Amino acid sequence: MNGIRVCTRTSRSLTTRNISTSLICRAAASEETLPTKAYPFASNALVLPVPSDPRPKTLLKGKNLMEHLHKTTLSENARRMIEVDFSRRHPNRIRVGSVLTLTLEHPPHSFSGVLIAIKRKGADTSILLRNIVQRTGVEVQFFLNSPAIKNIKVLQRAGGTPPPGEEGVKLGKAMVRSKLYFLRDYPSRMSAISAGITKQKR
Repeated sequence: MNGIRVCTRTSRSLTTRNISTSLICRAAASEETLPTKAYPFASNALVLPVPSDPRPKTLLKGKNLMEHLHKTTLSENARRMIEVDFSRRHPNRIRVGSVLTLTLEHPPHSFSGVLIAIKRKGADTSILLRNIVQRTGVEVQFFLNSPAIKNIKVLQRAGGTPPPGEEGVKLGKAMVRSKLYFLRDYPSRMSAISAGITKQKR
């Protein structure tokens, strides 16, 4: 029987044990792609199949590793949001200061707020929304690669021109700063913005 010898070091001696090969070993030997199965512990988890093409030698040495992960691990929706919607220089990007509404698969199922920061870190790109809820400032950070994000709706764009399909979106004033953390010290401004969000929801 084919097997893999795994060594486990104990306090007394070095013992070995055989682990029977499974579908992973047979697929690795024949260079076949593993079937994608659902993750039993979370329904939102993305289980990616093992690629059948061999890795380049430069990738095995650690070169261009992050670029490879950015191309292979991101879904189409997450890649579009990172490269278009929240990119640094795309003409149709969503700028800081816009008012957004996110629809999620888990509570809170919907959250609206002002986009006060975009943290661009490749696959770990995230956005920070702020709103006033019951006279309390609430900030929520959303990772764009999260499978829990269903939809992102733009209620008000901060500067720029709306892309095709968003002609009815309200245009606001473009912000000079890239991070709007100063809004934390101006609750009156945040109250006015949250009131505008409530009116647009109705």
